[in-house]
Amino acid sequence: MAFHSLRAYLALLFCLLLAVLDPVVAVKHENFKTCEQSGFCKRNRAYADRATAIGSSWISPYNLDPKSISVKNGQLTGVVLKTLEGSRETVRLPLTVSFLQSGVARVTLDEEKRQKGEIELRHGSPARKERYSGVQDWAIVGGLVVNKDVSSTRDEEKTVVQYGPGNSFKAIIKHAPFSIDFLRDDEIQIKFNAKGWLSMEHWRPKIDREPKEGEPAPPEPAEDESTWWEESFGGNTDTKPKGPESIGLDITFPGYEHVYGVPEHAGPMSLKETRGGTGAYDQPYRLYNSDVFEYEMDTPMTLYGAIPLMQAHRKDSTVGVFWLNAAEMWIDIVKAKVSNNPLSLGIGGTTDTQTHWFAESGLLDVFVFLGPTPKDIIQPYNELTGYSQLPQHFALGYHQCRWNYVTDEDVKDVDRKFDKHKVPYDVIWLDIEYTEGKKYFTWDKDNFPDPLSMQKQLDSHGRKLVIIVDPHIKNEGNYPVVDALKSQNLGINNKENNIFEGWCWPGSSYWIDAFNPSALKWWKSLFAYVNFPGTTPSTFLWNDMNEPSVFNGPETTMPKDNLHFDNWEHRDVHNVNGLTFVNATYEALLAREDPKHARRPFVLTRSFYAGSQRQGAMWTGDNLASWDHLEAAIPMLLNQNIAGFSFSGADVGGFFGNPSKELQTRWYQAGAFYPFFRAHAHIDSRRREPYLAASGYVEPITQALRLRYSLLPAWYTAFHTASTTGEPVMRPMWYVHPSDEAGFALDDQFYVGDTGLLVKPVVKEGATSVDLYLPHTPETPYYDYFTFEKHAGAGKT
Repeated sequence: MAFHSLRAYLALLFCLLLAVLDPVVAVKHENFKTCEQSGFCKRNRAYADRATAIGSSWISPYNLDPKSISVKNGQLTGVVLKTLEGSRETVRLPLTVSFLQSGVARVTLDEEKRQKGEIELRHGSPARKERYSGVQDWAIVGGLVVNKDVSSTRDEEKTVVQYGPGNSFKAIIKHAPFSIDFLRDDEIQIKFNAKGWLSMEHWRPKIDREPKEGEPAPPEPAEDESTWWEESFGGNTDTKPKGPESIGLDITFPGYEHVYGVPEHAGPMSLKETRGGTGAYDQPYRLYNSDVFEYEMDTPMTLYGAIPLMQAHRKDSTVGVFWLNAAEMWIDIVKAKVSNNPLSLGIGGTTDTQTHWFAESGLLDVFVFLGPTPKDIIQPYNELTGYSQLPQHFALGYHQCRWNYVTDEDVKDVDRKFDKHKVPYDVIWLDIEYTEGKKYFTWDKDNFPDPLSMQKQLDSHGRKLVIIVDPHIKNEGNYPVVDALKSQNLGINNKENNIFEGWCWPGSSYWIDAFNPSALKWWKSLFAYVNFPGTTPSTFLWNDMNEPSVFNGPETTMPKDNLHFDNWEHRDVHNVNGLTFVNATYEALLAREDPKHARRPFVLTRSFYAGSQRQGAMWTGDNLASWDHLEAAIPMLLNQNIAGFSFSGADVGGFFGNPSKELQTRWYQAGAFYPFFRAHAHIDSRRREPYLAASGYVEPITQALRLRYSLLPAWYTAFHTASTTGEPVMRPMWYVHPSDEAGFALDDQFYVGDTGLLVKPVVKEGATSVDLYLPHTPETPYYDYFTFEKHAGAGKT
């Protein structure tokens, strides 16, 4: 059944009683690191454990030099001194805290020696010596204007800066040890380094521990150096020419039990604990964009994209942090009960969520959002990273895809059959087999001899074509694209600064370096209609495998000591790599058109970072035709939406395997309410276009598709809102009802924009109904979308 409010509508999906057999597949865990196998993750966890074991006598070795502090023009600057253990020697770490006009505070910590290039690289590496700060050039597009009207006071122990709307925000910066408390209306909301786990691994020369003949052996190191200078995994050795350079910071949300975001993970929307607690994970949440084949459910394991934005919520209050860093990152979460009364035995207390973030390289560069509403987080975040693209109308319709439609006549036949069976759709897709030998910017002459005729038929029905183009370029003779890539030095290089060769779908391949301005210019030229015959203004793009996926690489990706444009190591830029490639394709689609008749591009990406929402859509990757993957899609997409990336979806029907009739039907009914609505299937799966479903199933699938189209004005309005305010298209219960504590962990129902449509799909096998939670809103009753039956009051219905 379904309901809608007086303002608009509420929808629940159709119910049928059917059956299914789930496929048996599993992710290959041995291909991906655990924290114990990641040197810097293990070191940072050990550092936190050591501090915890020492207890109240632990003193963080980081102190802000009071003499260095200056507050001027909306910025505090100073130098944090790291005192080295067992000596009085210190390492200088330049600090900048910027107070922005939006009310956001930005905390940046660098390392002076690396900043000035006063270090030596090992192995004669040509890599850059500085910590990477260039991620801002790709992820940030605005919102950095500082508020020059902040006020500050200082004494021997602390510096206090008042800022934000009506100076209602406060940053209390303690000098020794260095920490920051962020307050709203004089109540602490967020704490930096309250537990003393701040750690910035400074540069130091490698000491040869092998004794020389006739000389005493050097002293044993105070720290475990086993992964400082090189690290091996999966047959690859990372040479680490800059030595250890990770950064860790504990961030505490006092009084907040729920934290959300940091996609992409296949788990609940409200993030779980990772170090003890009921139902906790035993690994941190990992952000390291990877091609995870047949990923599993309910895990903090990394997936295809990374957005290091976390929001904390309690009744009537939302705050958040965003760490601008493109290196591999891990996040531990612990939820600690706090009571002001030691005799209460924890009853009636509050919960502090304590998080521990650590990145392999780059800067500590954290934006702090003090709310108090969810909109007060997402709007300034989108002001920084850009608003969601407003798609063309067709892109909000239904997309039909599989790997692969085998010929141009096959495409025409599918197109005709959609019309014959009166099933609506807008876009048909071609996977890699349309190319000649997996060479992009070509067509298979035998199977797609006349792509223009194919597209003419599609265009006559107002439909579009999407084709795949990935970042790996086949290494084969007499292929002009790869010849140009090599001759113009437009590819990613290995650690010796020669072009990197790896293995992907075409076999031996090279990868475009989309950080390179010359590569961007070249890539744009390839999409010109004269250079890519067979494409038309109705041809749009799909960028897959852009993590990047390298079949014979460590963790199925690129070695970290590879080199990009301007000699930045891949470890520094890994998580933003996919964004740069989609940016190149997006710019190419704009460049191919006459500026007088330019249209909004459509690009789908698998890999993403903060800011990717500006360029198109994403999907949750290679899911399975199973009930748990159908169920998991909703919390995954909710976390995408609250992280600013609204144009998101999951492969309807599941990519791997063959869904049962019930599962396929249920998935269409759920998918009709994904912001991005596409069915996709593996090359080994059965054909499953909607009109092929058995009698009794075609009808409800078609009804779901038609419902999607009947609500397109609502969808377009929701996307327009996202493109102008940043507010998500899919909204969780806590976002819409921030006072209703019963909804804070609900992640199986959601609102569509601010239309009032409340959706709860059926995601359990054999279910004929669902329990829908309705918030207590007596002034706004709900109505069944189809029957207009009225419902009101808090609780389930």
